[in-house]
Amino acid sequence: MIYVDNRQNKLEVTDNFVNKLNEVIEFALKEEEVDIKCEISLLFVDNEEIKGINNDTRGINRETDVLSFPMLEYEDKKVFKEIYKGRKLSPVDFDGEELVLGDIVLSLEKALEQSKEFNHSYEREAAYLVVHSVLHLLGYDHMEEDEKNVMRRREEEILNKLSITRG
Repeated sequence: MIYVDNRQNKLEVTDNFVNKLNEVIEFALKEEEVDIKCEISLLFVDNEEIKGINNDTRGINRETDVLSFPMLEYEDKKVFKEIYKGRKLSPVDFDGEELVLGDIVLSLEKALEQSKEFNHSYEREAAYLVVHSVLHLLGYDHMEEDEKNVMRRREEEILNKLSITRG
């Protein structure tokens, strides 16, 4: 289940937009072999709100495009399908019958700015940021070059399979 909460009023959030991002999230989960019911919260914010969250949670006092708050623990350089697939998960990781993967906080304002900067559609930028964040919820990271290469490759593979390309 994907819970959407629009906490901004700078950009219109249509049902089509929300449905597209839901489709992107569900597809990314399927591609990453998450085959159990799970829960993700997707929050839409503006630059001011994401700057505050970034400062409060990471000590970085500037806006960013997306923040991910995974609920599962991951061993170094291990992702969901390497740790949890086929293993019994702790009841504490569930909300009812759904595995709680975490929260995605997306600045729609920043996504629009970046879409113009990178010369592709706003929808493509939002989809990219959502895939990026889902991969974080599943244990991917990009702090080291080898991890970054793996994560970027997975992002592009998923988006290409969805026919969401640059341009």
